[in-house]
Amino acid sequence: MRRSSVGSGPSPDGVGRVASSRPGETDVSAPQVVLITTGGTISMRNDPALGGALPQLSGEEILGRVPEWERVADVSVLSFGLFPGPHMTIERMWDLRTAVLDAVKGGACGIVITHGTDTIEETAYLLDRSLALEVPVVVTGAMRSISELSWDGPANLMAALRVAATEDAGRRGVMVVMDERIVQGAEVVKTHTDEMGTFESPNWGPLGIVDHGKVLFYRESRRRVALKTQAPALPVDLVKVVAGADARLLDASLKSGARGIVLEALGRGNVPPTVALGVRRWTSAGRPVVITSRSLRGRVLDTYAYAGGGHELREMGVIFADHVTGQQARIELILTLGAVGEDLDAIRESIEGGRYDN
Repeated sequence: MRRSSVGSGPSPDGVGRVASSRPGETDVSAPQVVLITTGGTISMRNDPALGGALPQLSGEEILGRVPEWERVADVSVLSFGLFPGPHMTIERMWDLRTAVLDAVKGGACGIVITHGTDTIEETAYLLDRSLALEVPVVVTGAMRSISELSWDGPANLMAALRVAATEDAGRRGVMVVMDERIVQGAEVVKTHTDEMGTFESPNWGPLGIVDHGKVLFYRESRRRVALKTQAPALPVDLVKVVAGADARLLDASLKSGARGIVLEALGRGNVPPTVALGVRRWTSAGRPVVITSRSLRGRVLDTYAYAGGGHELREMGVIFADHVTGQQARIELILTLGAVGEDLDAIRESIEGGRYDN
């Protein structure tokens, strides 16, 4: 992790401080925002020799393309890494969480994280479910690199800084800000491979928007009590259920020693009978099986009593994950195992939160 400064030199706490809005001075009235950079498309430039974009830009270079930041916050830059979204791991996410906590302990009033968009929803979910902070944590990125005419990095970073510097944002948990849309971290889904407005909350909609520089919130966040995870519990696998699937992937995961498994089931939370056989082997072994739906919207429920239906799965001891996506449910199980251990009743209570009580 690298700390560097631009303009006014390093701050007393060692975090690189970018020049304040008044040259040679620090605007003590401006919110102290720490910008933590991890890489991603927002940091990328095309490499002609390799024929594609690579992470190359530092946080200071990206911030230098945002001329209005000085009017919004006193920004410190912390380089966490310079890697693409697919190189993010659960371990790195947990280290990033530690960096956020350290920055807040150091006096930050807000946090902005630049991140690769391919895994931004998983990092945002992990942070939102494991942090209990009263300062805003905002994750942003870009869908275009600096080598493209439509580079959206500066606009997204500026909007994220505005949200992080907004006093009312602190009680709303972790947020993703892209394309001037504010989405709660535990709800955000990447819905398109290439569109700038890809990040949405399919079930609940955005928390608000950034409109011509003004931060507007239109609904309250749906924050749950943060999990008291000591360390992420790995490995946890994710399997997408399809027509005609069998139990080979479930059996391989169980045999390999996975601590839990998440199934992206069909519709309301159903699987083929052949998959249900594998589910029974998991529950008989005393390991958690979490069910969510491969559908973009809606929650799972034990509606159907046929073989492989949600009712049968429920009787086997499967845990229902409400409306979250498969990748979010996997993060939830990883954090829950790290918080309550292997106790299946405690895992169920934590994940379901009473939403399936009769």
